Amino acid sequence: MANFPVISLEKINGEERGQVLEQIKDACENWGFFELVNHGIAPEFMDKVERLTKEHYRKCMEQRFNEMVASKGLEAVQSEIDDLDWESTFFLRHRPVSNISEIPELDEEYRAVMKEFAAKLEKLAEELLDLLCENLGLEKGYLKRAFLGSTGPTFGTKVSNYPPCPKPDLIKGLRAHTDAGGIILLFQDDKVSGLQLLKDGAWVDVPPMRHSIVINIGDQLEVITNGKYKSVMHRVIAQTDGTRMSLASFYNPGADAVIYPAPALVGEEDCGEVYPKFVFEDYMKLYAGVKFQAKEPRFEAFKNVDTASNVGEIATA
Repeated sequence: MANFPVISLEKINGEERGQVLEQIKDACENWGFFELVNHGIAPEFMDKVERLTKEHYRKCMEQRFNEMVASKGLEAVQSEIDDLDWESTFFLRHRPVSNISEIPELDEEYRAVMKEFAAKLEKLAEELLDLLCENLGLEKGYLKRAFLGSTGPTFGTKVSNYPPCPKPDLIKGLRAHTDAGGIILLFQDDKVSGLQLLKDGAWVDVPPMRHSIVINIGDQLEVITNGKYKSVMHRVIAQTDGTRMSLASFYNPGADAVIYPAPALVGEEDCGEVYPKFVFEDYMKLYAGVKFQAKEPRFEAFKNVDTASNVGEIATA
């Protein structure tokens, strides 16, 4: 099997742009995941994000997680647990309206740093969407406009820590799933591994790499690209040693955005649109109850629904 794709953006605006675009295209078509280096976010700033995130977990969340484990008797389980994940999390919403000021226990430095980090990631997400447009033959800005809805995209960060687990064979850090949204940008621990994706029927490790951002395709991009790019099942394996940090930022469509295959990507050989049209918020309501199941029935559920039949095509100007 080929090595997990690691792509440098250092030369994206130079003579080697074509090569970088080809690497991104191959990763999107064949992996649904890739790891970005030289992405424009300063290593020193990423070190600060990591330090503050780990400090916050130790000060504010570790004891609560240990109390939860004790209350459920998870350290003594003898059979596989399939309705719980071995993770400690909270969620920061950035767009359309930020909730960073409302999250209790965040100190002011951490709030300010996460707000700045979110702005950098949002810019990177939009740059990547335009690179995907270029590879797909779509007009620049098409994917960003497809996500807009009436209030702009939805953007947020799931801050997770995966503590040492005494029974990693019986409890997953995070059960296998595809991501419901658009494009996902992950800043993960570079010392403690655990993230895996499903490729050709086998689980493949996503290698921890210092100062990298892991990118993956969500269900909405699979629909808009008419299956040219596909979301991929992935999971987190709990580890017996070390706490794994994970900052997953989701650049998603707005709640009322209408999602459907880009007309330019619906060819005669596809016999029309392979994927349905739906409102993103409706998809998320369905996803909430079936996240850890196969994605195909989710798509099928919307094929016979007349969603926003009067909505026009996405603006191209």
